[in-house]
Amino acid sequence: MTQTAPAPPEKGGCSVLVVSSGQKAVQFLAGLLPPGEFSPILSVTTVGEAKRQLVDREFDLLLINTPLSDDFGMDLAIDAAQNQGCGVLLFVKAELLDAVSLKVENYGILTLARPASRPMTYQAVKLLVATRRRLRALEEKTSTLQGKMEEIRLVNRAKLLLMERLKMSEAEAHRTIEKGAMDACVKRRVIAENIIKTYEN
Repeated sequence: MTQTAPAPPEKGGCSVLVVSSGQKAVQFLAGLLPPGEFSPILSVTTVGEAKRQLVDREFDLLLINTPLSDDFGMDLAIDAAQNQGCGVLLFVKAELLDAVSLKVENYGILTLARPASRPMTYQAVKLLVATRRRLRALEEKTSTLQGKMEEIRLVNRAKLLLMERLKMSEAEAHRTIEKGAMDACVKRRVIAENIIKTYEN
């Protein structure tokens, strides 16, 4: 494995894994991607090495120059797109472009015919970055919503316990949880969890 962009990671920079049997493609891509926007940029030469890297860390972009020495690279692309959530760009021979695109486009994978021009490659990478950011924003919103729903569920459970065990009204149980959270400077779910631990057993 070689690190093709020695610049230190910048805040907000996209991490990139380049998979290519030859160094020419690696040098082309490393020279194309500004280190301020893309770092670190790591490169490996086989599918096996790529899989190990993807297990060890998360990458924003996966750029695969097919074919690779131990596999074509399409299965790696599909697996990464499905399970890693990274943006994937496949470089393929021009005569294979349509066939490969048909197999991978439903996974959100982009394909470019070799040789690809610098402007075309850069535009494809920027499109992947924009898509990745939109997906990440959606994931964060979903995570926040799930957290809020979980808090509501816990608070309601705690209220019921206070009403059952301490014979409080719904309003009294609500005030108890709200006041506990304010006094302790914690979220309502923390107070709710403590109430559940205390009274549920």
